[in-house]
Amino acid sequence: MFHAKKLRPTCLLVLFGCAALGSPRPAAAVDAAADSLQSALESTSGALFIPSLDGKGFLPVPLLHTEVELEITGVIARASVRQRFRNPTAEWLEGFYVFPLPEQSAVDWLELRVGTRVIEGQIQERERARKTYERAKTEGRRASLLEQHRPNVFTTSVANIGPGEEVEVSIEYQEILHYDAGGYRLRFPMVVAPRYTPGGPLPPAEVSTSGQGPDSSLPANPPTEFDVSAAPERLHPDDAPLHRVDLHVSLDAGFPIAEVSSPSHSFASEELDPTHRIISAHAFADRDFVLHWSPLHGEEPTVALFSEQLDSKASVLLVVLPPDQSFEARAIPREVVIVIDTSGSMGGASIRQARAALLLALDQLGPDDWFNVIAFDAKSRPLFPASVRVGRSELERARSFVRALKAEGGTEMRPALELALEPGVDEAAVRQVIFITDGSIGNESELFEVVESRLGRSRLFPVGIGSAPNGYFLKRVARFGRGTFTFIATPSEVETQMNKLFAKLRRPALTDIEVRWNDRVEMWPERAPDLYAGEPLIVTAQVERFVGDIAISGSIGGRRWESRLKLTPGLEEYGIGKLWARSKIAALMDRAAAGADREPIREEVTAVALEHHLVSKFTSLVAVDVTPARPADAEGRSALVPLHLPRGWNPDLMPGVLPRAATPAPLLALLGLVCWVGALVTGRRLWS
Repeated sequence: MFHAKKLRPTCLLVLFGCAALGSPRPAAAVDAAADSLQSALESTSGALFIPSLDGKGFLPVPLLHTEVELEITGVIARASVRQRFRNPTAEWLEGFYVFPLPEQSAVDWLELRVGTRVIEGQIQERERARKTYERAKTEGRRASLLEQHRPNVFTTSVANIGPGEEVEVSIEYQEILHYDAGGYRLRFPMVVAPRYTPGGPLPPAEVSTSGQGPDSSLPANPPTEFDVSAAPERLHPDDAPLHRVDLHVSLDAGFPIAEVSSPSHSFASEELDPTHRIISAHAFADRDFVLHWSPLHGEEPTVALFSEQLDSKASVLLVVLPPDQSFEARAIPREVVIVIDTSGSMGGASIRQARAALLLALDQLGPDDWFNVIAFDAKSRPLFPASVRVGRSELERARSFVRALKAEGGTEMRPALELALEPGVDEAAVRQVIFITDGSIGNESELFEVVESRLGRSRLFPVGIGSAPNGYFLKRVARFGRGTFTFIATPSEVETQMNKLFAKLRRPALTDIEVRWNDRVEMWPERAPDLYAGEPLIVTAQVERFVGDIAISGSIGGRRWESRLKLTPGLEEYGIGKLWARSKIAALMDRAAAGADREPIREEVTAVALEHHLVSKFTSLVAVDVTPARPADAEGRSALVPLHLPRGWNPDLMPGVLPRAATPAPLLALLGLVCWVGALVTGRRLWS
């Protein structure tokens, strides 16, 4: 096997050497890199890139500092992300950088600072914002554009960065924190994994530097491979520049804190009082930052109500944690289907975590259960043709199957998902599908439709594995699948997190939940999801007045459960209206993913996002300086970003990590060796 890391210089020589010899395909690959923002959309962390002075490669603009301020009040987090870059060249530049954010974040602020100039972003419809930015760029004015590529992946363009200038781009967002199994979890993503999209690469003509190419989540033509067609090379994690990030967290939990921990990073903590901690961490942007905290036993509230008055209406955030005694364990027959992703992106630590998680899942099966195991990469491989009754020989066969699993190949998730959602073998059994994956795919919409149309009586429980799982996809699949999402960041978390999941699966869910209001209200989600032990009910609503009670009811194992509270102004908190708007947008986009007419949804999402100053699929933030900065006779250049891999990924296990050309990668590597001597003589500047 050829190793991408060892052959990286050779591969570059192949691209440039073969172009000089007149081969059209490698030259086209280089042109695609120059014409496409697609590579930037798959960068691993916030980074600004410029073309090298010889025009045949890319250099990162030195990242002077990245600072993240997180202010947590109760269940709400407000984040400010500031990144400063410097243009080290003698040219005027336009740069792009890519960064991940939490999938439920409400992004509402953009600010561009160049020297003493401060330019605040304004929300506009996406196409209009793009035109505003392009016009400013052409006229030589400094400008910045913030766009959403996916709900958890954003791009910023910065135009007309002067020679030697320092640029600071700041964004702010707000989100509702995740509560599960008696504690809160904050995940600040710092790395975006490459996405596998079934079908071949988009032709260069279909993608532009504006990032407005066709939706990569749509099916494309074969052959299948990682979408790296627009990248000049795939950098190995050991070689990639790692950007340092300083994180500062003000944690005001609203209750006495028993413990604060992080499975991903070390941190310093200062206790101001029993409910308030100041936390600092210094990290490299090669994996997500994760923070846990939990209340002292007996101190957590059953109900929390937050509100914000906006003009004639008020926005309300309702958090209800059902009493623990409501979830009494009882024996129920189950059919458990465990699906494991063995594609190349799951190589290294991820596949070891996944195997360990699957073996733990097998240990939790009881004699009255049915089960099956489905492994998939480019093909799906079920252990049994259909689920079988749990027995000693069946479990031993399953354990041997799991221990032999290796990570390689593409991520053809749809066939495995369809197999897992086939009708079960026992109508009386509760059907639970555990889906273990990093979710690194690009055809999310197609898979959402599969879950929506084929779920039946199944419940879907995705388990996110690795340093940077696709949280947007996995959480949304859990929502469509009426299940829950479990995130496992490190091998040390496998047993703890899987045991928490099994505790849920063994306990009956709170189903058929209703939230009733005395007055007219617009609530999102419109239908409350099923809940499992230790999970809160979180809904956002817009009310005209605070009148009467809120009644929350549901069914637990056939028994009725109900709770009531007075609808009064809750703890006043800035941004509840934005969280309500973000929840509404997410619900509307779920409808589109499920096949609803998209044009009315587009119009409604745009209207809500513009009203609440939010970035969405159809709206962007744009900041434009009034005064031209670039001289009329000075030319500007644009910059793209080469691909990196997040921590723990092995490029040798993924198809498509070597540059594409008309011939297979090994042959190109040999050709590169032939070109080596000539390159040393005539192309030494490529390595300067």
